[in-house]
Amino acid sequence: MAVPAHAANNVTEPATPGHGDARHRDARHRDVRAGGAATAGTYPFEIGDQVITGWHSHELHQLEYAFEGVAQVETAAARYLLPPQQAAWIPAGVEHCTTLTRVRTLSVFFAPEPGLDAGERVRILAVAPVIREMILYARRWPIDRAIDGTGHGTGDGTGGDQAADAFFTALAHVLASSLDQEVPLRLPTSSDPLVAAAMDFTSAHLGAVALADVCAAAGTSERSLRRAFLADTGLTWREYLLQSRLLRAMALLAEPGRTVLAIATDAGFGSLSGFTRAFRRYTGETPLGYRQRVLPPR
Repeated sequence: MAVPAHAANNVTEPATPGHGDARHRDARHRDVRAGGAATAGTYPFEIGDQVITGWHSHELHQLEYAFEGVAQVETAAARYLLPPQQAAWIPAGVEHCTTLTRVRTLSVFFAPEPGLDAGERVRILAVAPVIREMILYARRWPIDRAIDGTGHGTGDGTGGDQAADAFFTALAHVLASSLDQEVPLRLPTSSDPLVAAAMDFTSAHLGAVALADVCAAAGTSERSLRRAFLADTGLTWREYLLQSRLLRAMALLAEPGRTVLAIATDAGFGSLSGFTRAFRRYTGETPLGYRQRVLPPR
């Protein structure tokens, strides 16, 4: 079954997180319920190009499952890659900006409830088959569905909102036991101007970049950059470079077209064998195996 597409005309230009007055912060708050009263439900999204949502938050917890395409979620602390067949967990109130490229996703939203330890940061999760099937089943209850005066859903064939409440409560409990199954598909961000400049230059030149080039662009010495980078991120610059290249390769492998060798070269790896070894260490599978798993059948 195809997931219905939402128009992209409600997205905004990216904003800097944490800035602006209260009115602007309220404007960045997204009411996915469209003024409704549902405490949980789903929101499908499909786009054939690229959309940047702009910085925003929700009053609900969000679990965004990717069927196909590439999504990247950025917070004040990190950037996360969401590949197909996995999900991003975004706790209520966490301000984030999502870049969606030729994606088909389905988000499940939950009202914060006592007993669900949602955490305070985004996580990329490996999705167990039972959770995937529950996400698919939940499509019958859109988050913006109408609720009548008795608190029941007004749609047909869904069992009403009592059934929805019971189902989403069960899903929340299953999910709570899976939040520790995090996949480390993230890169740190930085508020240090020197480290942030080094990150930006590195990301823009992944195909061929050396530490000397980064230092020249940032106007600092290699020793100073190494020290600042490790102190701020917990990673050496070379570790950051390798993870950046692997995440770039994972995003490219999730799209049809280029060969694995071309992707390895674009991401900055000198040989296919070196790329395959690094990719297997990072993900537990080969680049070709990963591509076959995440690309939708044609």
